[in-house]
Amino acid sequence: MPQMDFADYMPQLVWLAITFGAFYCVMARVALPRIAEAMEQRQERIAGDLETATRMREEAAEALAAYEATMAKTSAEAQAIAAAAREEMMAEAAKRQAAFEIELDTRAATEEARIAEAVAEVRTGLRDVAVAAAQAATAKLLGAEVSQDALAKAVDTEMEMRA
Repeated sequence: MPQMDFADYMPQLVWLAITFGAFYCVMARVALPRIAEAMEQRQERIAGDLETATRMREEAAEALAAYEATMAKTSAEAQAIAAAAREEMMAEAAKRQAAFEIELDTRAATEEARIAEAVAEVRTGLRDVAVAAAQAATAKLLGAEVSQDALAKAVDTEMEMRA
């Protein structure tokens, strides 16, 4: 093997140095600038992406703040509308209830008057029946007729006491 021959060792080192130098020059002039350029482009792209991400995060935060403000405003408006509707319904219910109470009072007064009238008619009819019954009973028991005016006064007096 020629690389193990120590007599030829020195020329091999020279050729190694020449090859290494040529390889280094090619790498330094061709490959390394391309790699450095690719790394710079990558770094610039990363920096741009970070800048874009930061800007988008700020825009998202602004959009979230605007959304929350809109939601708060909408919620306040909805509560105000609901409160107004509730108050309007309560006022309408109170108005209806007042009208219903007036109608009930009117009906009650009318019915009470009708009942009082019916009671008066019944009392009058009852008075007439009582006077007739008293007249028939006194005629049958006493065998004499008592005046209708006297019997009416007695029945009236008794009805007043019972009332």
